[in-house]
Amino acid sequence: MSVEIHPTAIVSKKAELGLNVKVGPFSIIEDNVTIGDNTEISSNVKIKDFTTIGSNCRISEGAVIGGIPQHLGFKGEETYVHIGNNVIIREYVTIHRGTSFDDGITRVGDNTYLMAYVHIAHDCKVGHDTILANAVTLAGHVKIGNYVFIGGLTPIHQFCRIGDYAMVGGASAVDKDIPPFTRASKNHAMLYGLNLIGLKRRGFTSEQIKLLKEAYRILFRKSPTLEEGIKEIQEKLPVTPEIQKLIDFVRTSKRGIAPEASKRK
Repeated sequence: MSVEIHPTAIVSKKAELGLNVKVGPFSIIEDNVTIGDNTEISSNVKIKDFTTIGSNCRISEGAVIGGIPQHLGFKGEETYVHIGNNVIIREYVTIHRGTSFDDGITRVGDNTYLMAYVHIAHDCKVGHDTILANAVTLAGHVKIGNYVFIGGLTPIHQFCRIGDYAMVGGASAVDKDIPPFTRASKNHAMLYGLNLIGLKRRGFTSEQIKLLKEAYRILFRKSPTLEEGIKEIQEKLPVTPEIQKLIDFVRTSKRGIAPEASKRK
């Protein structure tokens, strides 16, 4: 299977294109780009230097991948964008390279779906099997876990984290960390219990969900402080892998955890 490049497209001779790659009209692929097998690039796409894209990806019209960071300290150093396999990137998505202030890589994991107008800034890490709906905006250094859903028109403050299996409602404004397994929404985002639908879809058992519900209740609704909540969970509940993930996330938060809605005055 050969590469198909539209006559109006511009593809650098230094770019590496895998088998059966298709490049649409007026798209531009710069130097130092690697694209995996069976990836399709639509029209008017620009893929810039130091970008690696996996296999079986679909990139829609107007996307720009590998743009330089919107960071005043960036001085043109060699930094990267890494896109995994089976990633869908819809219209006008923008993904910027990393900076030397982090590990230099902006990363999007396998099987992720980026809907139209999503922006992923420098040094962000987006996990696998995650969905960012239309016009989700990630500021620099944001970390999104695996199996996460973020509703449209949601901005996320730099350095925030969203844990595995979490869901954030549309038009929220996230300025604190969202723990794994939880559901958050509003401006500014607050916690509204577990992401029950998402957990059931991912095969969590009734017993796993029951324990997570009780851990959530103790940690975010009952206890005066998070440390007291963690202590009570460890004393009263079996510390399953899921509960340990929740505890570890809370303990390592630097921006703080989004407040529980029932505690917001």
